[in-house]
Amino acid sequence: MMRLCSKAALFGAVFLSVSGASLSTAHAENGGGGWFVPKAAQPQAASAPAGHAAARHAVPAAVPMPAQSAEGQEGEQAQPVLPLPPIPGAPDIAKEAPPPASVIGVISVGGVMRQSSAAMQVERVLGSRRDELAQDVQKEQASWRDEQQKLQAQAKSLTSDQIQGRERSLQARVMKAQRDFRNRNRIIQEAAQVSLGQIERELVMVLQKVATAHGMNLVLHSEQVALHVDGQDITNEVATQLNKTLPSVFIPEANVDPEELAKSGKMPTTADVDPQLPRTGPAPAVAPAAAGGQK
Repeated sequence: MMRLCSKAALFGAVFLSVSGASLSTAHAENGGGGWFVPKAAQPQAASAPAGHAAARHAVPAAVPMPAQSAEGQEGEQAQPVLPLPPIPGAPDIAKEAPPPASVIGVISVGGVMRQSSAAMQVERVLGSRRDELAQDVQKEQASWRDEQQKLQAQAKSLTSDQIQGRERSLQARVMKAQRDFRNRNRIIQEAAQVSLGQIERELVMVLQKVATAHGMNLVLHSEQVALHVDGQDITNEVATQLNKTLPSVFIPEANVDPEELAKSGKMPTTADVDPQLPRTGPAPAVAPAAAGGQK
């Protein structure tokens, strides 16, 4: 039976934080003669051998190195050879049947997400909330600057106690606003986790179905493959099936704290929402056991 990689590994490079600009964007695939060749990875700079690196950091630049003699470098101490405890020998293992021949498929998760109508919905709804939060932050910061400038202009006509009182009031206002902004940002991020988690679980199931239909028992990320033929790439097929089974997802309302919603045991899922209704608002409550079964 085919085994899929873990969901965390599957989505590790796909989803960005909600505080970022957008959902992840994958590298564009260049086709040529039915073959796929990804962009060449940038070669990593060759690092110095560990021994040289250790020698550089072990001796400060201001300390002169000891003079070399014909027999070797002076000042170096030979490392002691420590005895190792014995270990048990590895027994022979009886010959077993070889694994089945690999039937390989290739998928670009980023390509699937770019075609996913549910992912577009999440980016549209939560992107609007991020923009609104950024605008509110800018307005509040401008208000702080205006208040500070007024206080500086009126400083000569105010007593020391009055100045200190207004400064404390402004400071309390700034601290409260910062807490509110952090909380709103947290709610947006957690709403993204709820929304994208639904796509993640559905994508894993769809990928398994499509791979099984093609008799594939090994599916690799296209970013990790140097060369493959078009018939091995199931990205578009998976995206098509994902849009059929999950055209939209449940997104908590802007004024709903996902943590409180999860604690209540009434987290709605796409299975509890009328397919004819938009899935951006609360759905009928479900029992905790039923909600847990969707994980």
